[in-house]
Amino acid sequence: MDVLSDVLRAVRLTGAIYFDVDASSPWVGESPGTADIAAAIMPEAEHIISFHAVMSGSCWAALGDDSVPPVLVNAGDVVVFPGGVPNVLSSSPGARGEPNMAMYYRPIDESLPFAVIHGGGGDERTRFICGYLGCDARPFNPLLAALPAILCARKPA
Repeated sequence: MDVLSDVLRAVRLTGAIYFDVDASSPWVGESPGTADIAAAIMPEAEHIISFHAVMSGSCWAALGDDSVPPVLVNAGDVVVFPGGVPNVLSSSPGARGEPNMAMYYRPIDESLPFAVIHGGGGDERTRFICGYLGCDARPFNPLLAALPAILCARKPA
């Protein structure tokens, strides 16, 4: 066995698509840090990474503390927050909201993903999914520490 295979086997990566969002402008969705919702979404994971995949339209992604400039995310792109920090998706840069913690503590009999219709009813629409990856932090510590706070994987041209 090679080292990479051994590491991947030991990691025990898990994941879940949590929300399927259909948003109309103007809109903003603020996600809490994963440490604040870990008990509800993946209690067995040592570290949780949040991600959002834009299916149609576009939006802005930012950190909850505004420590880096917002990133434009287009249809086919995936934005990842490797550190599990609070983050914001919105129809315009700089928009802010409050996390709705009740969204994460839904009845156990509801199936994932939760469908969410959100926004102001404007013509510009964005559809995206929100998900989480849980992993054992130990093998990933150097990798997680080296990644940027926002990582955007662009749709191939």
